[in-house]
Amino acid sequence: MILTGQIYARIGLLLLAGVILQLAFLSQISFFGATPYLIPVLVVSLGLLGGAVIGAVCGFAAGLLLDSALLQTLGVSSLVLLAVGYLAGRYRESFELSSPLVPPALAAGLTLFGSFAFAAIQLMLGVEAPVSLLIVREIVVQTLLSFVLAIPTYPAVRWLLRPALVDETARRRSRLPAPIGARAR
Repeated sequence: MILTGQIYARIGLLLLAGVILQLAFLSQISFFGATPYLIPVLVVSLGLLGGAVIGAVCGFAAGLLLDSALLQTLGVSSLVLLAVGYLAGRYRESFELSSPLVPPALAAGLTLFGSFAFAAIQLMLGVEAPVSLLIVREIVVQTLLSFVLAIPTYPAVRWLLRPALVDETARRRSRLPAPIGARAR
């Protein structure tokens, strides 16, 4: 990913819009007792498009923004989303996205990982919360909702960041005709 001031602004506005959308709209919706969780899907999308460092930084920023807006323990969501973004970016750096179902599957898997990691950190911090099988059901439904949310989200983020993507630039250059001097060789 080629980072410029304009791309930084796009990423920042994307994360801000994602947190606002999560808190103002998606938190009011419930499917089988679970709310859709857009933030990990955004972080996974950014990690898949930008790599491990971009994913980690975006995850940390989104988590800090989310923790600040919700007035919860500062840094818990940041640590979890940092790990989610880093793992998505490492996947991008290690493997090729061979199928259009890879981003939604990865978003679902990392949302599941993030939910359990968030619960583990909260437990280690001594936050009192009831534990029951309903929480496991909510996490599973949230994971399935993340899969569904990633289907439109990943292409939208890819479209928004298209000028910064290296593979898009290489693909556009391959479509251009060769220079006149190169044809004669």
